Amino acid sequence: MLSNRLMRGVLVSSALLALTACGGKPQQQAPQAPTVGYVVVREQPVTLTTELPGRTTAFETSEVRPQVNGLVLERLFVEGDVVHKGQPLYRIDPAPYEAQVASARAALTRARSSIASSAALARRYGELVKINAIARQDYENAQTTAAQAQADVSAQQAALRTAQIDLARTTIRAPITGRIGRSLFTTGALVSASQANALATIQRIDPVYVDIQESSADLLKLRQQILSGQLTRDGNAHVKLKLEDGSDYGAQGTLRFADVTVDPTTGSQVIRALFPNPNGLLLPGMFVRASLVEGTQAKAMLVPQRAVSRDEKGQPTVLVIGAGNKAEPRVLVSNRTDGDNWIVTGGLKPGDKVIVEGAMLLRPGAAVQGKPWDPNAKPAGAQPQADAAKTQAK
Repeated sequence: MLSNRLMRGVLVSSALLALTACGGKPQQQAPQAPTVGYVVVREQPVTLTTELPGRTTAFETSEVRPQVNGLVLERLFVEGDVVHKGQPLYRIDPAPYEAQVASARAALTRARSSIASSAALARRYGELVKINAIARQDYENAQTTAAQAQADVSAQQAALRTAQIDLARTTIRAPITGRIGRSLFTTGALVSASQANALATIQRIDPVYVDIQESSADLLKLRQQILSGQLTRDGNAHVKLKLEDGSDYGAQGTLRFADVTVDPTTGSQVIRALFPNPNGLLLPGMFVRASLVEGTQAKAMLVPQRAVSRDEKGQPTVLVIGAGNKAEPRVLVSNRTDGDNWIVTGGLKPGDKVIVEGAMLLRPGAAVQGKPWDPNAKPAGAQPQADAAKTQAK
């Protein structure tokens, strides 16, 4: 009886040992393919823009200069104000010019009286020469004297007009409408028509020019692309501005012309744009960045920048979901960007699935599970981390 019980215990123990040996190492399962986000590449029209440096320039600039000599008696404007064409700005001592006008007027009166007597003498000599009462030479001399008197009247009239113009110029007026700067001369200063410095400067800044610098090589390339049909233009050459503080200027401008020469020192060409400036926000000499529309590329493929990396040769590459849901590398052909996207002209074809999210840890040939990429979705783990941060803050 005891022997049977012992035997059954040995058998049970052996069975348990056998089961333990068989189940000690669980069977390993194959790793699951990672899930990646992708975008499908499609051909689409893309408006190409370029951002270039530029400086603002006044629409009109005029230096206020004296045209006569004399002492400045009065300044008639407030520095920094807007002045209007014809508005008095300075008054120069008019006394010497008033005297010149009076002298010229007296000379004209004298010349007119002389012409009356000369003409009367010529008429009398004309009657006398008919009856041979005087020599013909005397008659001709009288006619010459009358003609000279008439010419003297014309000369004195011109002298009076010149004196009146100089007198009017003692009041210096604004040549254009615009904002006037600081006055470089004060009351009591002696000024002359030939002086080197202007009294002040007036600038019209509404509208305002923006002179943009663009490489002549880039301009040549752009023209070739337009001529070849790679780019098309709709004729609306609009320009946008970004100010020195990084803010956008509220109004759009229009291209006016491109300079006919290239600066040999910089290899750049000036493109001039015109912007409305009703509030005077743009001042001459400000540095800005101008965004120009170059044209529209009819068949462009866009790839998000976050999907692009560089290989050991420095070439831009992406991973696409290829046959069998395997990650395949592709080398891109691209020479520019559009916002957060690369504009691709080679290396991809329409319909390719470019991996955007999850590509950093992948190797070429790795199996993946793809899902459409949502650019607005939060990265995995972002919400738990945010919740943990809120908990710690509490």
